[in-house]
Amino acid sequence: MSYLHSIFVAPFADMADAPDFFLQVVWEGLVSGVLYALIALGFVLIYKSSRIFNFAQGIMVVFAALTLVGLHENGVPALLAVPLTLLVMFVLAVGIERAVLRPLVNQPDIILFMATIGITLFLIGLGETIFGGANKVMITEQLGIPTGSWVVEPFGGFVSVEQKDVTAVVGAVLLVIALLVFLNKSKMGRAIRALGDDHQAALSVGISLSTIWVLVWFISGIIALATGIVWGARAGVSFALEVIALKALPVLMLGGLESVTGAIVGGLAIGILEKVFEIYWGQPLLGGNTEAWFAYMLALLVLLVRPQGLFGEKIIERV
Repeated sequence: MSYLHSIFVAPFADMADAPDFFLQVVWEGLVSGVLYALIALGFVLIYKSSRIFNFAQGIMVVFAALTLVGLHENGVPALLAVPLTLLVMFVLAVGIERAVLRPLVNQPDIILFMATIGITLFLIGLGETIFGGANKVMITEQLGIPTGSWVVEPFGGFVSVEQKDVTAVVGAVLLVIALLVFLNKSKMGRAIRALGDDHQAALSVGISLSTIWVLVWFISGIIALATGIVWGARAGVSFALEVIALKALPVLMLGGLESVTGAIVGGLAIGILEKVFEIYWGQPLLGGNTEAWFAYMLALLVLLVRPQGLFGEKIIERV
């Protein structure tokens, strides 16, 4: 009984005396979760429209951030570098559709998945050739992102809140709202949803597959740039960001490959839970560094119970 008490009760014994510390942990997890959710949204959009699991989404985050910083280092004003980076991501989307996806139409899913691994390796090589492998500093202040901090005092305690993290959360919320409005209200958004619901039926009514693929890869590029700016502001810009971006994989397993809601909820859940687990159990009981594997273990446990994820559609096969 005392052993169970030490595992499940003792870590929270002093929480009542320090609500500010717990809220600080939750806030840090929330910010990470928002970024996980953004990356996962890129995966979901491409999978819904083409049934392609885009392994390259992580390196797209790195490539977008490197392009932005690289343009600024070569004399392009920060506010002009943003639309130019978006133009680069659009050219990349067109190039991927023309050179990779179009020749592989109707190929098995594994072939398309391997193609995205090829895109990943190509972008790594291209990025290292153009920008080098050294770490770079995100142009946070030049973009007008505040770098100070606020002290918030909820429930009698206090929480230190970085202004750039608040900007990240607000920006992510606005981006998600804009994406949902686009998917539900615009003609092209409805075409993307139709293609995801019934591929053959959508093609039969004249929806252009190539146009949709370019569009969703470009939208994923926009999401990648937004994520790269925020992650770059927190951890610098380097190819190590690709590893962080892979945290979106357990988010997808948890929320479901086709669910926008699942990507958002899964990202927030993993971000908060992995931080709380690390602080209250990982460090005192397991020596720390649990954030490296906690999300994958949580996703695995969910898959054992619900293989399609919490928000995925259950597949029913009739014989």
